[in-house]
Amino acid sequence: PLRASFVDIHPNAKWAQNGITVAGGNGLGSETNQLNRPFGLYVDDDQTIYVADCYNHRIVEWKSGATNGK
Repeated sequence: PLRASFVDIHPNAKWAQNGITVAGGNGLGSETNQLNRPFGLYVDDDQTIYVADCYNHRIVEWKSGATNGK
């Protein structure tokens, strides 16, 4: 089943300082380890992350623990 959600993050939200980057994080671009204007994401039951990469006109799949999307 396809599920979607919208998260409204308060402007004064506090973030954990020990977070990790799970998708992208290598500057703007179109390589498999880059994103360009990520617009939305979805996480499935296997912890795979799907990112709508707006300016690259693609959906990028990031498996749990992966260093590159596909």
